[in-house]
Amino acid sequence: MAKRPTVKGGGKPARAGELPSRDAILEYIRGAPGKVGKREIARAFGLTGDKRTALKELLREMARDGLIAGNRRRLRRPGRLAPVGVIEVIGRDRDGELIAVPAEWPPEDGPAPRILVEADSGRGGRSTRGAAPEVIGVGDRVLARLEPIARAGSETDGDGPGDSDDEDVDDGDDDADLGPDEAAAGPDEAGATDGPEPPSYVAHPIKRLQRLDRRLLGIFRANARGGEIMPVDRKQLRTWPVERGDTAGASDGDLVRFTIGARTRGGYERARIAETLGNPEAQQQVSLIAIHAHGIPEDFPAPAFAELERLPKITPKGREDLTALPLITIDPPDARDHDDAVWAGPDPDPANPDGHIVVVAIADVAFYVRPGSRLDRAALLRGNSVYFPDRVVPMLPELISNDLCSLREGELRPCLAVRMVFDARGRKRSHHFTRALMRSAAKLAYAEAQAAIDGGPAARHAGPMLETVLRPLWAAYRTIARARDQRAPLDLSLPERRIVIGPDGRVAAVVTPERLEAHRLIEEFMIQANVAAAEALEARRLPLVYRAHDAPSKEKLLALQDFLATLDISLPKGAELRPSDFNRVLATVAGREVEQLVNEVVLRAQSQAEYSARNYGHFGLNLARYAHFTSPIRRYADLIVHRGLIRALGLVADGDGLTDEEIEQLDEIAATTSQTERRAMAAERETADRLIAAFLADRVGATFQARISGLSRSGLFVRLTETGADGFVPGSSLMGDFYRHDEEHQALVGDRSNLAYRLGDTVEVKLVEAIASAGALRFEILSEPKPFSGRGLTGKRRGAGHAGRQRPGRTRSRPPAGRSSRRAR
Repeated sequence: MAKRPTVKGGGKPARAGELPSRDAILEYIRGAPGKVGKREIARAFGLTGDKRTALKELLREMARDGLIAGNRRRLRRPGRLAPVGVIEVIGRDRDGELIAVPAEWPPEDGPAPRILVEADSGRGGRSTRGAAPEVIGVGDRVLARLEPIARAGSETDGDGPGDSDDEDVDDGDDDADLGPDEAAAGPDEAGATDGPEPPSYVAHPIKRLQRLDRRLLGIFRANARGGEIMPVDRKQLRTWPVERGDTAGASDGDLVRFTIGARTRGGYERARIAETLGNPEAQQQVSLIAIHAHGIPEDFPAPAFAELERLPKITPKGREDLTALPLITIDPPDARDHDDAVWAGPDPDPANPDGHIVVVAIADVAFYVRPGSRLDRAALLRGNSVYFPDRVVPMLPELISNDLCSLREGELRPCLAVRMVFDARGRKRSHHFTRALMRSAAKLAYAEAQAAIDGGPAARHAGPMLETVLRPLWAAYRTIARARDQRAPLDLSLPERRIVIGPDGRVAAVVTPERLEAHRLIEEFMIQANVAAAEALEARRLPLVYRAHDAPSKEKLLALQDFLATLDISLPKGAELRPSDFNRVLATVAGREVEQLVNEVVLRAQSQAEYSARNYGHFGLNLARYAHFTSPIRRYADLIVHRGLIRALGLVADGDGLTDEEIEQLDEIAATTSQTERRAMAAERETADRLIAAFLADRVGATFQARISGLSRSGLFVRLTETGADGFVPGSSLMGDFYRHDEEHQALVGDRSNLAYRLGDTVEVKLVEAIASAGALRFEILSEPKPFSGRGLTGKRRGAGHAGRQRPGRTRSRPPAGRSSRRAR
């Protein structure tokens, strides 16, 4: 039998068998550890017979008076939360703390109380129970212990959600530590949120529960009946009606977060808007949708901005003077920050004939962003900068990323530099790291540097620097490139399309920038610097975060081998494959119609690169050890490597080297940065899809040349030749036959005609529908299928599935191939 708590205000508990007072019932409901219903109250107070009938009537009166709510099996005080309950994490406050609301809250009780999510370990947003900690992110449902937050001036016997019944609860200090656990956001995490009311409860997570897709994002479109919500997820291409009273003040075009309510009489699910997040069209920033859908933090907390006013000043103490060395930056023409500079020259050492010295200087972000600082916590929460066509969400405030740590031409900057010596065959003989001061001699774009080397019209800086700076750089690169070719990293050829945004914030063009030797030069120098960083830390036996890339799985290799067999291309079986084995396949198809397709399929067969505290090499680059060192402005993993080098090599560490606590947390930091990188990639890809869909929206009915980039039981995925846009052709729109999916031969084959559409076929398609908010394009195929020569094709063959005349709900999502592999490096 549950224990009866003492009534507040000096009241006495009811005697056993006596009908309790209203206060006694309220106090019991507040203190009961589990659910409370009429049965539990009757047992607690020893009520039987007529007393139970009287209790039932008393509870009805209390409900009419608004003192309690619920039903006879589960009663509670209105506006109050039970000691243990299920909450839903909806966002973060400006300090990055996770904020939640009750998973269920009756509208008649007013606004749901906001809940500050903490963890018993002191590392917010992580449950510590069980064999392994669970990372909690926005969108998660969590079973948690809930305690009211005591605030100055609150009455402990009030009924509102902000009142406290306990004087010893956590005070919800806004300066609680933000650790890597909070940055490990899942792919559906929402952005920072600042509601009108401060949190009134604190939650201690017990267990993360299975997610429910009940709280969704969409674009609100107003109409006379209230409005409807358009999808932002291409996997849910449907709309939801919204009645006038459920719009929460949203305006036409607003991005909203909504919940699914009761069905209408017609059987349609009705939506209720919970929050308005801004208008992507009015702001001319389509990326706003992806930012909220993936929980990418936009704003920096006030304490982090306050630290910007106390940043240390540069001094030459303990730094090597590299200001006389003509280091230059080579970047895209629209680059906003410049975190790496390079220089090369012949090695004067007679013991190294025809050798070269290469210096790579990287912005010294660690000097400004100290471990455990608010800036550091905010950077870890982001994990990396996110680059959208219409804006950048930086990992660090602009004062650091675009000013103090941007290697601007002619301005004094602190840096961490590595001096590498290569022999005549391009093999590295030695490396040496130093903390230094530098002054960039010039800011060049890739095309400017390449034009000067190729003898074309030189830009203002490139011409005078041609002989003294550029030619020595290229001479060193071509030597190192020989060693790279001998190493034989995976050499995929996948053009990257770039979206050009016009002054009106809309897509002006989709272009494919030329891949220049200047790009490869900078890329190879950065790879060599990254290898040197990993080697230096390993030599000093200091743990580090590696950039690791595993070999392809056996399952993916088998699928690739089966596909290549359809093109009469063989891939060794049974042996341990190397990147060179894939390169031989790519060389076989070079210049053929299937070249791009094979490159995409080979890419799809690879594992995904990640950050790891354990080293298992980098398969794609064919390197035994590799770490990211060259971009600490935009990648937190690089900042950790910088701190490690400062500590291991004694580079004048003044509280900015890697700490013991960080070493203990390297596994968590690696997992966090891998998650935030995947989050950024998904957000960038979806934003590009939305922008291109908007670009093509006024061309519905137009025809395009395309290539079949994927197949499934439900239809074809196509990629447009002109823009690289991805779209879908439903199998139900394929006329003239009943098509089945032949997975082995990567084709949709007609039952009667034995004609097929195959992966890689060039086809003509007509745009039927463009949903810009979801980045979804639907096409109709105009090209006729081709004769199919696959063997053993019957209606009962293994792996075959329907592609025509699909029933609703049978669509299976499968992403098209062909994404760039550059991030894998």
